[in-house]
Amino acid sequence: MVGDITLTDRAAQKIRKLLAGTSEGNGLRVKVVEGGCSGFEYKMVVDVRAAEDRVFEKNGARIFLDPKSMLHLNGTELDYKDSLMQSGFVFNNPNVKGTCGCGTSF
Repeated sequence: MVGDITLTDRAAQKIRKLLAGTSEGNGLRVKVVEGGCSGFEYKMVVDVRAAEDRVFEKNGARIFLDPKSMLHLNGTELDYKDSLMQSGFVFNNPNVKGTCGCGTSF
């Protein structure tokens, strides 16, 4: 099954800023790993593309997802919030059954 993930304009703008000054072809790796209070958590790092990665781009912003993470992120919208109380990436993930109080685990 071919999956999909979307980026909001705010997320794409923030990713472009994160990638500015890095090597051409780099992207933001979005990964789901075991851990956190609820069993899984999101990890993000600037990285190079691996052969098995799915690549998603919007307005010059590029993200990489490995096949295992894609299973958990299919249908997700990645947004970026910047407010007085909170700044950071927000995963609007329809696959999440529940979250914990820390806000980074699902």
